[in-house]
Amino acid sequence: MADTSAPSSPALPVVGVTSLLTGSLLMGLLHLLPSSDGIDPVRRTISEYALGPDRWLFDVAVLLVAAGSAAVFGTLVRQGRVRALSATTVLGAAWVLGLLTVMVFPKTDWSVGPSLAGTIHRYASIVAFVCLPLAVLAAARASFPSSAPLRWLARLLALTSLAWFGVILTAVGLMLAGGEAWWRAIPLGLVERLMALNEVVAVLFLGVGLLRSPAPQHSLATT
Repeated sequence: MADTSAPSSPALPVVGVTSLLTGSLLMGLLHLLPSSDGIDPVRRTISEYALGPDRWLFDVAVLLVAAGSAAVFGTLVRQGRVRALSATTVLGAAWVLGLLTVMVFPKTDWSVGPSLAGTIHRYASIVAFVCLPLAVLAAARASFPSSAPLRWLARLLALTSLAWFGVILTAVGLMLAGGEAWWRAIPLGLVERLMALNEVVAVLFLGVGLLRSPAPQHSLATT
């Protein structure tokens, strides 16, 4: 079978890595602005910033992370490392679309009351947070075909991302068993921030791997 992969070009992964880093820095900046002083990063979720005057900065940060992620997963396809329709691309697309949905539909403002937008936001964030580590697990071998240690490091980043989500699920389970409300039982804002950081680092790790590892001479599109 003929090689269908495109010639190796660093442009797309460079765009991906740059966008991911810039988006992460902007998200970090949100925590330092005077207008964010009233948001407790230990208890309040990241999306809380979208309910205030800094929503535009939150949106730009999320958009950059989504675009950077799309560039990384797009590079895997362009270089023939994974098939265009594969576990990696489907899960990666779900992460990207989940981020964009979170950006478009703000979280519920509980000072006003429940909202449809807030419900959509919640489920989109769950999809995004679960699908990204699964996408990284699926892409690890294709991203690091010649380095077992780097493959396992990518998988470790994916598994620790899922572990953070497991902390939230455990709190929900304890609440259903008669315990305290899950969003009060854990430092939700801190857990979410660590999970989000872990996931961005995981996809960024794939992007850096694509920059340091040349595209295969023959298609490896099996993942």
